[in-house]
Amino acid sequence: MYFKTINTKRGFCLLIPKIVFALMKKDQRPTPKNEMKRLLSLSDLDLDYNDHNENFQDLTLLAAKVAGTEISLVNLIDSYTQWSIASHGLDLQQMPREESVCQYTITSDQAFEVTDLSLDERFNTKFYVQGPLGLRYYYGLPLQMSTGVNIGALCVLDTQVKLLTPEKMELLEIIAETVVKRLKSYRTLGLLQSKIKESNESKKKVAHDIRGPLAGIIGLSEIMAEQGLSGDPKELMELIGMINKSGKSLLDLADEILSEGNPSLKDNEFNLAVLKDKLEKLYAPQAKHKQVSFEVTMDLADAAIPFAKNKLLQISGNLISNAIKFTPGGGSVHVDLSFQMFADETHLRILVEDTGVGLDAEAINSIVSGQGDTTVGTMGEKGYGFGLSLVSHLIAALNGQLNINSIPGQRASFEVLLPQPKHP
Repeated sequence: MYFKTINTKRGFCLLIPKIVFALMKKDQRPTPKNEMKRLLSLSDLDLDYNDHNENFQDLTLLAAKVAGTEISLVNLIDSYTQWSIASHGLDLQQMPREESVCQYTITSDQAFEVTDLSLDERFNTKFYVQGPLGLRYYYGLPLQMSTGVNIGALCVLDTQVKLLTPEKMELLEIIAETVVKRLKSYRTLGLLQSKIKESNESKKKVAHDIRGPLAGIIGLSEIMAEQGLSGDPKELMELIGMINKSGKSLLDLADEILSEGNPSLKDNEFNLAVLKDKLEKLYAPQAKHKQVSFEVTMDLADAAIPFAKNKLLQISGNLISNAIKFTPGGGSVHVDLSFQMFADETHLRILVEDTGVGLDAEAINSIVSGQGDTTVGTMGEKGYGFGLSLVSHLIAALNGQLNINSIPGQRASFEVLLPQPKHP
């Protein structure tokens, strides 16, 4: 199913039914006015949504204690999905964006409160209200990366109707600000760790590369010193030539070090095997819920080759979510990861193919031009019109290429080609 089994601290569990994708009213599609800017801000964090629960557990616990609620979540919202990167009282990893309450929270800079979800027509039919979980109260605060740019929400929920005091609301606002600061700190820390690692590796490489020429120069100098002026002039000239060659090698190495490019694209590294594993863990639940076959393959010969992970989860994740959205039950989504040579340059190739409804020429042109347009998936999932536009933007920023091929009503394929730096 789309979600994993939900376990509450009260001891019961909930298997979310397939009706969670029931059609919503057309007017129930809240979208921030600065949606693209919001998505770009989220993508800049370059997060793996499954890796941060422990980093924020203390804050979700604190939020629940302050509010006096059973549940607290830190939710980040991308084009298609609400990702719960940390939780207290509810074991939840993801849900469709259109099913969430937090989709309303990110449209404003103010707190969003629903005192009784069962009395609000926007939420009273949702699984978390009607099902065994029986949630009633919601209070959410937007996570602001900058003024008006809300990447998600800190929310508290309860099965009882509640009324928070102004003091509690103020404390929750401080916790929300702390969540944002911590997100920024982890991002900065990751960059620094990567640069330190690259610096240490560079030092080892420089030490190794310098050792040979220096040893050669020292050895030749010792021979010349032993022979002195009595040595054969021809042999001495040969030795001087060899010393000159070794010295030039050191000079070339120094030039190479001084002219190294900006290492900003080397935040951390993936290889094909790691990327395959992460995509399967993140998106197999969505495909399983829709009864869509989902497979990720890779070139085994190149499985261990490292490459920069910069924005790869955002690019591939949006393409996969979009493919699942537009593929009916019984269809398939296939992702292939490999390296390809184009014009004597190595490219990381991510190919996402589906047997869905496809795109016409107008839709493809809209994606390429970066113009988002809201659409509805094969089970009523609501699109927010920016997922594929974001992909196009991120690929362009990495000097890559996006190729789209489609037969309307039959299939679509998205090929991403990202140039890789040459290694000596």
